[in-house]
Amino acid sequence: MIGGVDSLTPEQRSLRARMAAYALHATHDPRVTTKRARDAFMARFERQVDPDGTLPEAERQRRAEAAKKAYYLGLALKSAKARRKR
Repeated sequence: MIGGVDSLTPEQRSLRARMAAYALHATHDPRVTTKRARDAFMARFERQVDPDGTLPEAERQRRAEAAKKAYYLGLALKSAKARRKR
């Protein structure tokens, strides 16, 4: 495809996607446009800590929040290890 998306470098595609995101968030509330994704992401941790759905809602949310923090700390650890290897 000449002049189309296929001719863009990865950096150009990234810039184009960021421009689109900023344009979207300039006209829409990002809390609204990302709510479904954030809910789905959190549901992952709720299923992880309470696969049978037997915990009270407040306890499931507390545990899911802790599981999410552990997930992000794990990502930070992997990132630190990768940076050390350079």
